[in-house]
Amino acid sequence: MDNQDALKHHCGVVGIFSEGEANIPEKLFYSLFSLQHRGQESAGIAYNKQGRIVAYKDLGMVSEVLARYLNGSRPSTVGIGHVRYSTQGGNRIENAQPICVACNKGRIALAHNGNISNSESLREELSREGSIFQATTDTELILHLLARSQAAGFTGALKETLSRLQGAYSLVMIHNQNLLAIRDPHGFRPLYLGRRGSLTVIASETCALEIQNITDYRMIKPGEMVVVGKQGIKSEILFDGEPRLGQCIFELIYFARPDSLVFDESVYLARKRMGAALARGDRDLLSGRDSGGCIVVPVPTSGNAAAIGYAQESGLSFEQGLTRNHYVGRSFIMPTTTQRELAVRMKLHPVKEIIRGREIFLVDDSLVRGTTSKILVSLLKESGAKAVHLRLSSPEIKWPCYFGIDIPTRSELISNSLSPDEIAATTGAATVRFIPLESLKACVSLPQAYCTGCFNGDYPSPPPPNGTHNSGCD
Repeated sequence: MDNQDALKHHCGVVGIFSEGEANIPEKLFYSLFSLQHRGQESAGIAYNKQGRIVAYKDLGMVSEVLARYLNGSRPSTVGIGHVRYSTQGGNRIENAQPICVACNKGRIALAHNGNISNSESLREELSREGSIFQATTDTELILHLLARSQAAGFTGALKETLSRLQGAYSLVMIHNQNLLAIRDPHGFRPLYLGRRGSLTVIASETCALEIQNITDYRMIKPGEMVVVGKQGIKSEILFDGEPRLGQCIFELIYFARPDSLVFDESVYLARKRMGAALARGDRDLLSGRDSGGCIVVPVPTSGNAAAIGYAQESGLSFEQGLTRNHYVGRSFIMPTTTQRELAVRMKLHPVKEIIRGREIFLVDDSLVRGTTSKILVSLLKESGAKAVHLRLSSPEIKWPCYFGIDIPTRSELISNSLSPDEIAATTGAATVRFIPLESLKACVSLPQAYCTGCFNGDYPSPPPPNGTHNSGCD
């Protein structure tokens, strides 16, 4: 999918603590590089340097912004990092993270992955009381609430602040000399804790731990706060009761790296199961077909694993019938229909020798507006495909997300107004089929733990009263 038709998600975070001095900025670079897929618009780090917090952040990719930290040693014991995708806040340097402050609660650096769904009302309240905002991020909002809290002690102020937040947040924080990590009580966004020797690393996905040769890790629980410092590692559940879990199923469908564990599920294997479920739903269509004339083609790279699962279950051949130009970045956005079509053609190229004369089962992760799928179907037909059957490893997206994905308004979502048959007619596909929600749930270990609000409008946490997006972690 190109940027005009892709789901956008919010950010990746890393926190590192070392019992003795280490080159923390360099270690942050490698873990953030592993999370580059979670945000490509800005990158930043903050670390403790002789009792003060030093930060550097800028617009751009990790390799562009933070390469300086591969040269020379910068001894420290604690640091955090962030990669960002923006929503309404826009791609502005003011919104890059981590955000660092010195306030009545001490020296703090904070990085955030998620969306605070009641941020608009909280921001209005704080503005009436005299707060001045430099950015449009939920992250800054959290720091304002923390500084203004009258609760006793830092932990008390933090608990009071978090109790006022609704929605999704996975946080990493430096407070004085300590590293903190907090996950919201619904568990919307993933967060993992790992340890090797004297090094403790916290990150959005396990791939960012494994780059540090850490294989001993665990998921931070929903509602859990972990504090890492000279006193060791302490853990506390911050919230009473058992709030409804809302782990984002799209982390497994699309966002996370295939080699990661997310919510203690193998991303790669979950996607293969989704593809196999799609193939089982096509038994009626595949029965009696000449398997030699049909092939399974993924939309690279997010459709690869599901397409492999589809091919293995159906018995059809898996072929890389589309190649991707990796030098066209995700920020490659064009304003007109003609230019968007050119952008897709610049990124994805059919292998005509494989496509010609074949019936194509094209596997992608999801369908948002449908513009890219229409272009891809046209490309394949131009290359000689007899027919193109579009298969999606997510159910039909009919509702917005308020917890960390930039899903368009309902009016922009093609599945909100058109049936699969109507989408097929619009895109030029012979057929269009989505994985049924119940089949998707069967692909994960704890189906009741996942948020499916973008499919059925059943949200585990209240959406904003006006039903609009907020600025998120941008």
